[in-house]
This record gives sequence, C-alpha cells and structure tokens, in this order.
Amino acid sequence: MPKAPPKPTDSELEILHVLWQHGPATVRTVNEQMSQQREIGYTTTLKIMQLMLEKGLVSRDDEGRSHVYRAAVREQDTQGLLLDKFVAATFGGSALKLVMQALGNRKTSADEVAQIRRLLNDIEIQNANSSPSPSDDNAPAV
Repeated sequence: MPKAPPKPTDSELEILHVLWQHGPATVRTVNEQMSQQREIGYTTTLKIMQLMLEKGLVSRDDEGRSHVYRAAVREQDTQGLLLDKFVAATFGGSALKLVMQALGNRKTSADEVAQIRRLLNDIEIQNANSSPSPSDDNAPAV
C-alpha cells in the first residue's frame, strides 16, 4: 500500500493552490503568481518545489527546456487530510465541536444556513439508505 503524502507546509500549500488553480506550470509561473500576494524570491520558490518533488507532493516533466511541475496530490484529498488532522488536534476529533465553533463565531447568512440544511438533509438520506432497516434485523431466517 503506497504511503500517503506528508502534510504540506504553509508555503507548499500555497504552491499547490497555484498548481490546482492554473494547472501544470514552471517555477517562474508559480513564482509570478505567488508574488502577486507576497514578496518571494525565485530561488526560494524553486527550492520549495524541489523539496515538494522529493516528498511526492508534485511531479515534474523534464522533457522540455523548462521543467513543468504539476500537483501530485488532489486538492480534495489534501483538504480532507488537513481537516482531519485539524479536527483531531483542535476539537478532539469532534465534527460537532468544529461546526458549533465555526457557526458561533461569525454571522451566518440565510443562504449559508439553507446550504447547511440541504447538506444535513443529504447526509440523513445517505445514512438512512446505507443502514439496514430495523425490520430486517428481526426477520426470521428462511
């Protein structure tokens, strides 16, 4: 079974966001995108991306004159990994505590509440469809 990629650092996550948003790119392109948000040197971006390659967070196409990097991890998988670690470390693994904290700390719009209700309804339907019905447990074996 292949080993899961490590948790990306903040800088690595920033680079992954560029690659997820813009697709495969050279170090120069990634650096230019990142430089729009904060000052960062080309060699710093290059070094981080080389480390990411060693960790398995990105892959590199060596065919052309310029090396083209692409994310080797999916955005959704990475978000799930980071969220799981955050919930475990911060909220003792409780999704309820996370949601209560998130909703209690800021004003939630009516649209957001409606979306949350739809999500909860979908989860209830999914749970109801995946669990055996109580009558099945008590049915006599034939």
